[in-house]
Amino acid sequence: MDMLEPHNSGKEDSQELNFDYKKIYFISGLGADQRVFQKLKFSGYQPIHIQWLEPEINESISSYAHRLTTQIDLENPIIVGLSFGGIIAIEIAQQISTEKVILISSTKNQQEIPGYFKILRWLPVHRLFPAGLLLWLGKLLASWFFSLETIDEKKLFRLILADTNPRFMKWAIDQVINWKNELTPENVYQIHGTSDRIFPSRLVREDFQVSQGGHFMVMNRAEQISNLIAKIIESG
Repeated sequence: MDMLEPHNSGKEDSQELNFDYKKIYFISGLGADQRVFQKLKFSGYQPIHIQWLEPEINESISSYAHRLTTQIDLENPIIVGLSFGGIIAIEIAQQISTEKVILISSTKNQQEIPGYFKILRWLPVHRLFPAGLLLWLGKLLASWFFSLETIDEKKLFRLILADTNPRFMKWAIDQVINWKNELTPENVYQIHGTSDRIFPSRLVREDFQVSQGGHFMVMNRAEQISNLIAKIIESG
């Protein structure tokens, strides 16, 4: 299965079929899909999962984010972005009006990008690697970088990576490395873990801190993340 194709578990969530609920748009992380949100509780609202598209040749992140806005059919939407999806959510919020943007394990500007990413701006060796090799390295290092805690988490992550489009991953990695955003919308709320190894917490000025939360805390701290999302949505 190509990760750019919507994943369907074969089971329909009854909440997703109830259009009386308010829609909340979710954007998954690099190399991930909507399965990473499966443990979140969506009580009272309807999750809409933005699907990744195939990037065009030499496409900018701004242009890519603009194409994703065609999947948003509400004015002033609430968008939840995980990791790379949070970066995309920021880019979207710079192009359309949003009610709230909620970042999980992500970054809102280039000041929160760690130095080892910035080094690759000046020495872009990642561009020399075949896309398949980058994906293989991702599989090899995922357990440590993403702080996977259980066998089930590792199994899910392997399944997700198996469905990942290598070309998309290589493009997305390059976008993160070269992201130089300075403009952060006022309606951004950031949830970040103290043990995040992708975007170290010492660089992040989050609104809500999750103790011992790693980059995959959307799965292994799902109850806490669900409560924080609900708190943000219900705030004024």
